[in-house]
Amino acid sequence: MTEVKKLFSLVSRNTKSYFKDKMLFFTSMLTPIMLLFLFFAFLRNIYLDTFIAAIPPNFTVDSKILNGIAGAWLLSSVLSVSSVTVAFCANMVMVDDKIHGAINDFKVTSVKPTTILVSYLISNFFVVLLIMLSVLALGSIYLAIVGWYISAGEYFMIILDILCNIMFGSILATVILSFVSTQGMQSAIATLITALYGFISGAYMPISSFSKGLANFLGLLPGTYGTSILRNHCMGGYLDAFADAGVPEEAIKAIRDGFDANIYVFDNSVSLGTMYGIFLGTSFALLLIFILIVVLKNKNISFNFIKKDKKKN
Repeated sequence: MTEVKKLFSLVSRNTKSYFKDKMLFFTSMLTPIMLLFLFFAFLRNIYLDTFIAAIPPNFTVDSKILNGIAGAWLLSSVLSVSSVTVAFCANMVMVDDKIHGAINDFKVTSVKPTTILVSYLISNFFVVLLIMLSVLALGSIYLAIVGWYISAGEYFMIILDILCNIMFGSILATVILSFVSTQGMQSAIATLITALYGFISGAYMPISSFSKGLANFLGLLPGTYGTSILRNHCMGGYLDAFADAGVPEEAIKAIRDGFDANIYVFDNSVSLGTMYGIFLGTSFALLLIFILIVVLKNKNISFNFIKKDKKKN
């Protein structure tokens, strides 16, 4: 069996192991679904009132546009934060293999350690992708009900943005959890990420609502741009509808600034292309770290085998 076939077999095995654990699957799905419910049930009116307040009083905007842009902003929040937090929950398969010794069984076979680690990353990516597409489908149904103003091109870009966020989350989770070998530590890290990431990425609260110093600091973190690129494409069609309704450019810019479609770092505006560059560049840097971990672990395993052979001789 070639190494590629071994990789695909391991990816299939890891994915099946994840879906066989009903509690693990339920826990992973629970986070984005709860966020969707909490946002749409309790926070929607708060953000809806904020959008209404940003529009000059002498302009009338269709309620479908207002309800839709509030829902689109909330959906972008759920998609951005869940792409990372779910990756840490879904990667429990890798930690479980260490706890139950399955990883040692793999090592005594002809499968390379590199293949084992890469299989966890690929499997994690596809598992998170499936969950995020399910969340996107639920959010799309909601937006179709309250007011749909997203073009086919923007919807394609939303899917592309989700892929970028999942890639970032999956690599980050795999790098961190490659050093974790206990369930308690994995749960602690997943809980910490779930609690903090939404705030430091601007998913729960707009960064513009923080103090200037904190906003500048958060503007240096890559997660901020993962959230903002989703904001731009989820809200883009609704902002165009505002313009068609005659809402002044100043008011639309204020909405973009206040809801993190525009990001400013030390009073400098960050373009959308720069956001992609920073976010994807960080993902690439994490990938290089992952490759380095794979190489070092591979050398360590080879060294151990050589040591055993010397003892036998």
